[in-house]
Amino acid sequence: MADVASSNIRVSIVIPVYRSENILPTLVEKIHAAMINSNMSDQFELLLVNDCSPDNSWAVICSMADKYQFIKGISLRRNFGQHNATMAGLNHISGDIVVIMDDDMQHPPEAISDMVAAISGGFDVCYTRYINRKHPSWKKLGSQFNDWASSKFLGKPKGLYLSSFKAMQKEVVMEVIKYDGPYAYVDGLILDVTRSITAIDIQHQVRFEGEGNYNLFSSISLWMKMATSFSVSPLRFASFMGFGISLFSIIMIGIIFIQKMIHPEMAAGWASLIATILFIGGVQTLCIGMIGEYLGRTYLKLNGKPQYTVGALTWKRKQLDVV
Repeated sequence: MADVASSNIRVSIVIPVYRSENILPTLVEKIHAAMINSNMSDQFELLLVNDCSPDNSWAVICSMADKYQFIKGISLRRNFGQHNATMAGLNHISGDIVVIMDDDMQHPPEAISDMVAAISGGFDVCYTRYINRKHPSWKKLGSQFNDWASSKFLGKPKGLYLSSFKAMQKEVVMEVIKYDGPYAYVDGLILDVTRSITAIDIQHQVRFEGEGNYNLFSSISLWMKMATSFSVSPLRFASFMGFGISLFSIIMIGIIFIQKMIHPEMAAGWASLIATILFIGGVQTLCIGMIGEYLGRTYLKLNGKPQYTVGALTWKRKQLDVV
C-alpha cells in the first residue's frame, strides 16, 4: 500500500476512530502543530482507521485527507474493536517508527517527539505513564487488576503500565502483524516480541467531549481477550484449583468420618452439604467456561474469522474503494 512518498516517512501515527467526528479536526491540527515544532512536518503520516463509526467520522476523514497530504484514511466494513482497528492501521504504515494513540485527545501530541527520541535511542518500544489520570474510579481499579493479570499471564515487566499511547520500531510492528487471529491484543503481541521497553511520563488530558467508548462489559471482554488469547495460565489455574479442591475434599471426608466415629449421634449437616455442592458446582462451571473460551477462539480461528476487513482507503488526494 506504500506510495512514492513513503521513503520520506520517518514516523507513522495510527489512531483508531470511533464516534469522533467533532474531535478529529482539532486532533489533526494539534498533531500537525506538534510535528512542525519537532521539525518532522514532512516526515510523518497520520493513519486514521474508521472502525465503522455510526457518526460521520469517515466523511470527516475523507475531507481532511483531501486537505492534508499526510493523512491516510482506512474504513473498516464493520466494527471490529480498538485493537483490531489498530492492527489494520499497522498493516498500512510506512514509517520507521510507529506511534499508536487514541482519538479522544487525552494523549498529548507534544509527547510524540519524546517517544520518537526514546525509540531512536535504541529501545524497541516506548510506553507512556499517565500523571493525574482523568479516568473514572472504576476504570482505574480495573487498570490495577489488569496490570496484575498481565504481569501473571503475559510476563509484563514490573512497573510497566500498558498504555494505549505508545511507540515502537517498525521491526517490532512487522512481527506484530504476523498475527492474523480474530482476537488481537496489541500489548500481548508486543510482549511476545520484545522486552526492550522503556516508558516516559505524560500529563493525561481531559477528554475533548462525550464519554469513553469502553464500558464495564467491553473492558471485561478486553481482559478476557488478553487472558485467553496469549496465555494458558487460566487453564493452569483451573487445574490447580481442581487439584486443591480434590485435596480439600479428601481431608474433609477424613475429618467427617473421624467425627462420626467419635460422635455417632451427630446429625448430618444439610446446610454444609448444600454449600459444598454449590461451591464445587460453581468451580466446575468456571473451569468448563475457561475451556470453552479457548475452544471457541480456536474454532473461530480455524474457520477463518477475519481480524478486520477494509471497505475503503483514502490518501494523497485520491480515494480507493476496496471490493
